[in-house]
Amino acid sequence: MTEATNLLILFSDQHSKHMLGCYGNPAVKTPCLDALAADGVCFDAAYANCPVCVPSRASMAIGDYGSRHGYWDNAYAYDGKVKSWGSRLTEQGFSVTTIGKLHFKGDMPETGFPDQRIPLHIKDGIGDVYGEIRDRQITRPQFCKALEEARAGESDYTRYDREVAKRAAEFLRTEGSVSKSPFALMAGFVAPHFPLVVPQEYVDLYPDPEALPLPVQFDREEWPHHPVVDDYRRYCCQEDLPDSVKRNAIRIYYGLCSFLDAQVGVVLKALKETGLDKNTRVLYCTDHGDTMGEHGLFFKSTMYEGSVSIPMIFSGPGIRKGKRNATGVSLVDIYPTAIECLGGVMCGEDRRLPGRSLLAFAGGKEEPERAVYSEYLGFGIYTGEFMLRRGRFKYIHYVGERPQLFDLKEDPEECRDLAGDPEYCEVIRRMEKELRTLVDPEKAEEDARIAQRALLDRFGGQEAFLKTFHPSLFSPIPDLEEK
Repeated sequence: MTEATNLLILFSDQHSKHMLGCYGNPAVKTPCLDALAADGVCFDAAYANCPVCVPSRASMAIGDYGSRHGYWDNAYAYDGKVKSWGSRLTEQGFSVTTIGKLHFKGDMPETGFPDQRIPLHIKDGIGDVYGEIRDRQITRPQFCKALEEARAGESDYTRYDREVAKRAAEFLRTEGSVSKSPFALMAGFVAPHFPLVVPQEYVDLYPDPEALPLPVQFDREEWPHHPVVDDYRRYCCQEDLPDSVKRNAIRIYYGLCSFLDAQVGVVLKALKETGLDKNTRVLYCTDHGDTMGEHGLFFKSTMYEGSVSIPMIFSGPGIRKGKRNATGVSLVDIYPTAIECLGGVMCGEDRRLPGRSLLAFAGGKEEPERAVYSEYLGFGIYTGEFMLRRGRFKYIHYVGERPQLFDLKEDPEECRDLAGDPEYCEVIRRMEKELRTLVDPEKAEEDARIAQRALLDRFGGQEAFLKTFHPSLFSPIPDLEEK
């Protein structure tokens, strides 16, 4: 029987695992997360179940894949129609508190998270309607603009993250320190998600952008080419950006990773000062990554490692210290992990979910051949993409386009696509067959398209919507004066 403890989840946004010292980057300064990793387990094959915010967070909440429940993209947010791990724990009498970003449909009791403090959700409960347009005609120049405008300074998001850290620390010092039964606290940060704006002190940590490690396949002549990937570059308007702009954006992203680390440090300091570290497990992860110049790509929405793989660090009672684990894990595993940590009970329907508790893996069990699945049916991608990682191989399936295959043991930077090599035909056949036991790619793409067209129709159709559309890159923060 696993010892019941509190659970502290530190959940960031768009944090590439390649931008952490504990994941092998010698240039980035992330001392607090590196210390957490030294005191726990780093999962080296951790993934988002979707490489974009809203459906990824739905999977985290419900422990299942978004396409099974209509959480297609950034306009179809978690709404409580499916039970969350928050629901299960709340029903069983446990205290569940969230502080910060959730990116659900709204602050609704149906989500199973009844105590949401300064929650950030999708805009107006609607989200990204522009993303419903998935043709090869439109572009998203504000993505390019986000890179061009990377700078030192303050933004709503940096102010918000400081407040999230402050309130999470206060919770631990007041409510958490006197709790008589196990509790769950989730602190949701926005960094290092764009806007690429970070206080000067964090920019100063990286005085020379030229000294930072060059992303793999950064130079144009090295870019890999695939119809879907090439069109995503076009969509983001990043094909012709000067190297100086891209390098500066990478520098600011590094600064945001260090800023995030500092906010995590505020919470972990309170955890230790209250003595709660002795009976609290801490899980750090993010909703998806960011390629940040790798393969000639920025941001998310692809199945390259920078975008879809994530950092996942687990520390606390019963967890080995300073270890790495090669087991394939993903955000759907948070559901059973949260319930087991607090000493809750999985209900019958929960046992049919694809996730498994991380506690056994964190305690020493290892299953490097465990399969991990991710999917994407949203903005910037004109056809559905689906990923299956099993052991050394990562297979990417595109509806109506040729697949990709990478051997991550021999080629961890994904520079050699093996899909065109006859030697790997059997691997592709086997992995596609397994993928189809999890999803019908063609049906998922069709169902997503139907839902996306229906949402556009609510706004009068694509043409009418575009006449009144005002672009925005991120969801606004809530009122921080809220008590």
